[in-house]
Amino acid sequence: MNPFFEAYNTPFNTYPFDKIKNEHFVPAIEKGIEEGLKEIEAIKNNPATPNFENTIEALENSGALLDDVTSVLFNLNSAETNDEIQSIAREVSPKLTAYSNDIILDQGLFERVKAVYDNANIRASLNEEQEMLISKSYKSFVRNGANLNEEQKQVLRKIDEEKSQLSLQFGENVLKETTSFEMIIDNKEDLSGIPDNVIEMAAMKAEQKGLQDKWVFTLDFPSYIPFVTYADNRELRKEMLLAYGSRAFKGNENDNQAIVKRIATLRQERAELLGFKSHADFILQERMAGDTKTVIGFLNDLLTYAKPKAQEDIEELKEYMNKEHGVTDLKRWDFGYYSEKLKKAKYNIDTELLKPYFQVENCMDGIFTIANKLYNVYFEQRTDIPVYHEDVVVYEVKDKDDQHVGIFYVDLYPREGKRNGAWKTAYKSQRVFNGQDERPHIAIVCNFPRPTKSTPALLSLNDVTTLFHEFGHALHGLLTKCTYASLSGTSVYWDFVELPSQIMENWVFEKECLDLFAKHYETGELIPEEYVQRIKDSANFHSGYACTRQISLGKLDMAWHTGAPEETTSVGDFEKNVFKETDVLEGIDSSNTSCGFSHIFQGGYSAGYYSYKWAEVLDADAFETFQEEGIFNTETAKRFLDELLARGGSKHPMDLYKAFKGKEPSTKALLKRSALI
Repeated sequence: MNPFFEAYNTPFNTYPFDKIKNEHFVPAIEKGIEEGLKEIEAIKNNPATPNFENTIEALENSGALLDDVTSVLFNLNSAETNDEIQSIAREVSPKLTAYSNDIILDQGLFERVKAVYDNANIRASLNEEQEMLISKSYKSFVRNGANLNEEQKQVLRKIDEEKSQLSLQFGENVLKETTSFEMIIDNKEDLSGIPDNVIEMAAMKAEQKGLQDKWVFTLDFPSYIPFVTYADNRELRKEMLLAYGSRAFKGNENDNQAIVKRIATLRQERAELLGFKSHADFILQERMAGDTKTVIGFLNDLLTYAKPKAQEDIEELKEYMNKEHGVTDLKRWDFGYYSEKLKKAKYNIDTELLKPYFQVENCMDGIFTIANKLYNVYFEQRTDIPVYHEDVVVYEVKDKDDQHVGIFYVDLYPREGKRNGAWKTAYKSQRVFNGQDERPHIAIVCNFPRPTKSTPALLSLNDVTTLFHEFGHALHGLLTKCTYASLSGTSVYWDFVELPSQIMENWVFEKECLDLFAKHYETGELIPEEYVQRIKDSANFHSGYACTRQISLGKLDMAWHTGAPEETTSVGDFEKNVFKETDVLEGIDSSNTSCGFSHIFQGGYSAGYYSYKWAEVLDADAFETFQEEGIFNTETAKRFLDELLARGGSKHPMDLYKAFKGKEPSTKALLKRSALI
């Protein structure tokens, strides 16, 4: 029996991962499409006059089976994929695109939605969230082609189908390129400089592959980042960095150059079909920024502060390399290596000094303690809830009255079949249905170093910051109190979604917070006050370079989505031209960012990568309030929860922000925090 077709009989109706097999997906998706279309027909053919309940709410609540199946399939395709799952995703993608278009391009259904949207009497009786839902529903139809003629609708269908397939192919190619590379080292001298625990992980990897007295390094972040940061062998650092930078840019069967151009071209064609000048103009209509001019102006304004500081960062590094190490030519494969040495020389701090204080179990306890102090919630591990991999740990989240808040899956370690990076996802979004508050099932997925034979899993400060970041997203998803799934949790404007995650990073740099969990894994000693001060002192080390790098990625994203991508002859030349304005280091001909830029060509960040910097303005400004009132001030936290986290997308984000802060944000807080002014 297909587990999607029967009651799950699991705690809190969690997905029965122990019963779901690959062969269950396609029939369940086909049945989900069939049921969803029947529900749409029932809405469309309802003889009653269109109103909010029989049209807008009914549409919102349709397609439940399909939502379940696709949630599991596409989350697994990111976190625990294989050839078969990738094949299934490719097979069902055109069907899902067609289904979505069957709904959004249905003239009869649109007329009912429009009738409710245009009815002033109905809208006058709605509450704030209902008003947001009706507005979002109507715009969704219009922005996806409801006003097009039949010929144009057919063109739109073809664009959407091809686009969805290419996005899947892009991700598969990046994953294959990432997992296919291995650096096998058999000379112990070539390990010089690399931390012992990283060497041990490489030895364990070699053992798994049946290689004796060898070490295997990969492009997974826990292997790649320490290698290019610490390996003394310059040629091997170069080899590793070039392997990472050239992923899907080698002209082989996994090459993404044609795919990048085609996706950008299809997005442009779609935008023009809908009456927009560019894909960016289409996207930004539904963002806080509002339009292309605002985003480009924002990035340029930041660049005027960041680039001079970045150039100072580079000059200082060159001077240090020359004076202390006799190296006169700074290459990209030297940057991380010598930066770490300079940081240690200036601040007497480095990644390895801090790692013993960040055992992963303690860090998890830390984020749970912080959530409890701020928001009065508790995390209780559950072993009776099925998981999709043995690495995954599940927690039930409860409030101060012991009431159920949600389910939290944590998946921390890299493995084959899991894409690089870190992300938060929702298996089930929160909603109120038939009078019941259905609580969310949220997951964070990371790629942190695994335990070795001699040490537990120890995180770098950057890893800890990443954990706090993703946990901030998770809290946004878990603590929501909305009525409709499409407005709950992180269903907000894309340039607002990073605020709850990025603000959490600030707590990592506070001694009051670190004392809750940062203790030496061997001695139990709390992280010393002087180390915390060094962390603070070094927080803006190379901040100009880091900011300029983020701006360059935002500009690359905007360049792909504001021009005429169909005229681009060379992805490499296109990118070089964009980076001319921001580069402070010499580029590498064989490396390319676009071909591995999953955020914009596989994820949801197209014409939206600027939102990381945009949200940094919000988070720096908002955290000033916590600093002024106390980082664990319960009244401040309650205001942040009630006015912002709990509200999801039920209100315009600027209104939410002003309800918390009392005024609109200022860029000064970010510029001050980053030492750019």
